[in-house]
Amino acid sequence: MKLEICANSVESALNAQNGGADRIELCTELSVGGVTPSFGTISLVKDLLEIPVYVLIRPRGGDFVYSQLEIEVMKEDILKCAELGCEGVVFGCLNTDRTINPDLTYTLMESAGFMDITFHRAFDEVPNHFEALDTLRDLGIQRVLTSGGQSNALIGIELLGELVEEADEEVIIMPGGGIRPDNLLDLLNTGAQEYHCSAIAKGNQTSDIDAIKKMRAILSAEGLK
Repeated sequence: MKLEICANSVESALNAQNGGADRIELCTELSVGGVTPSFGTISLVKDLLEIPVYVLIRPRGGDFVYSQLEIEVMKEDILKCAELGCEGVVFGCLNTDRTINPDLTYTLMESAGFMDITFHRAFDEVPNHFEALDTLRDLGIQRVLTSGGQSNALIGIELLGELVEEADEEVIIMPGGGIRPDNLLDLLNTGAQEYHCSAIAKGNQTSDIDAIKKMRAILSAEGLK
C-alpha cells in the first residue's frame, strides 16, 4: 500500500520523505485547492528527494474549464517537469457541463510523455462518476485522486469502494481529502491500495512528520496481513 503526501513546500516535501511517504504531489497555494509550484521549488525538491515527485499542473484556482491559452501554459509546465526529471504530473480538465474533457486531457497526456499521470479531484465534480471513470480508462489515465464526490473521503467512502471495484485494477483509485491517522483504518475498507493526504494539522503550514509516520505504519501493518 502506498502513501502520497500533498507537499505545499520544500519543507513539507522533506517531511514526507522523512516520514516514510512513497511519493509526493508537489503544489502550492492549498487555500485555493493547489496550483503549480515555481520551477525553483520543483528543481530544489528534485535535488533533495529520493522518492518520486509528482507535480500539480493547475495554472489558477477556480474551476477546471480551461481556455486554449491556459492549456498551452499547462503543456509548457508539463514539459518543464519532464526536463527536471519529475516522475509524474497531476491535472484534470472538464467541460462546461462538468463532464471530463477527453480532448484536452489527451493533449496534456501527450505532453507528459514518460511521466505517470494522475487525474485530480476535478473528478469529484462530474455528474456521473462511473461514466467519467470509463472515459479516463479509455484515455489510459493511470490514477484518479478522488474523495468519492464529497467534501472528504470519509463522507464519500461508499462511492470510493464502488469505484475501486469498478476500476478493477485498470485504473488506480486513490482516496484523498480529509484523511488523517485516526480515520485511515476506516478508509481501508474501500479496498484502495493508495492514499493521499496533506498531513497538515490545523493551524500549521507544513506537513506533520509524526502524522505521516503514523499513516505509514498503519498501511505497512495492513500490508502484512
